[in-house]
Parts: sequence; C-alpha cells; structure tokens
Amino acid sequence: MHAATFAAVFAALYVAHSVGDHWVQSSCQAADKGKPGWTGRLADTRHVAGLTVTKLVVLLPVALLLDLRVTVPGLLAGLGVDAVTHWWADRRSTLAWLARVTGKAEFYSLGTPSHPAHPVTATGTPAAHLGTGAYALDQSFHHVWLLVAALIIATV
Repeated sequence: MHAATFAAVFAALYVAHSVGDHWVQSSCQAADKGKPGWTGRLADTRHVAGLTVTKLVVLLPVALLLDLRVTVPGLLAGLGVDAVTHWWADRRSTLAWLARVTGKAEFYSLGTPSHPAHPVTATGTPAAHLGTGAYALDQSFHHVWLLVAALIIATV
C-alpha cells in the first residue's frame, strides 16, 4: 500500500509544484526572492507559502478521493521538508553556491550572457531561448525534494 500511496502523492506534488512555481508565484516574488536581505527573504517566504498551500490544495482531494492512508504528521513533515528546501534553493545564491561546489557552475550559467556560448542573434544581441542551466538545476533540485516529501508523507 505504501508504494501506491507514494506514487499518488508524488504525482500530486509534482503537478502542484509546477502550478505553484509557475502560475501561483507572482512576478514580484520571482523577481525579488533572490535579492539580498529582508526583501528577498520575505518574497521567498511568500512564494513558498503560496506554493505549499497549492500543494496541500492539490494533495488533499487526491488523498480523499483515492482513500490514501496519509497522516497529519506525515503531511506536516513532508510538506515542511519540501518548503524548507524550496526556500533555500530559491534564494538563488545558495543554489549558485551548490552548483559551484559540485562543479556545475558552467552549466548553471548556460543560457545567460555570462556563459561563453550564450545564444545570440545575427546582430550579436542576446537571443530568446527556453530556460537556463540555473532553471534546470533549480527544478531538478526541487524534484529530488518532492520525492523525499512523498516518501515521508507515504510512510509517516
């Protein structure tokens, strides 16, 4: 039963993460969450609060409709771990640091003007592209912690 619960919880968290990170997050939160000081911390906190509520709003009907065996402590622990790790990564300097110490600094800068092979137009201006290395590393970091959160929720 834990495997089915884990699978359903992970699917719900994954979908809710995408919605919360892209649709629920405000432009102001996205622009400010990486800023130094309280401006960045508060913007990141508001973003993670909205994201966590989104995950709960998606997960609860799934759990009820599928009759999943989840507990309040499991939900609190799983969503808490997810929220803390998401907040940490979204401060941006922290994830940039992790990329540096793991040898991923060049990939982190991929798609930005600071990358030696950044895309440019025929006139030499920055070209439009889909995503950056920083975004890819950000999302994969969040996905790992969604897996951990789903395991906690399914087993506690």
